[in-house]
Amino acid sequence: QVQLVESGGGLVQPGGSLRLSCVASGFTFSSYAMRWYRQAPGKERELVAHISSNGSTNYADSRKGRFTISRDNAKNTVYLQMNSLNTEDTAVYYCYARAYNYPWNEYWGQGTQVTVSS
Repeated sequence: QVQLVESGGGLVQPGGSLRLSCVASGFTFSSYAMRWYRQAPGKERELVAHISSNGSTNYADSRKGRFTISRDNAKNTVYLQMNSLNTEDTAVYYCYARAYNYPWNEYWGQGTQVTVSS
């Protein structure tokens, strides 16, 4: 059974930091690209960061320099380190996995809430 289980969300003050984790199971983690998405209330889901199986990364422009995505293939885990958080970062953050090969399976986690508020 495929699972992506996120953790690490919560309430943080503006300027603070959080580290999200996503533990994968049920598929060959090292063969999948991993991403973090987020969805704020009333808005569409948007890409936050991407990491390939070999560790190369890409970020949405507004998150460059503040967010860092990383992965540990030995632990089947992808991380999102978020620094200098502001209220606009408030959202549900989702972990996503996509295979490199046909049939290009893709999986979503259930999401973890991040709230930035004073």
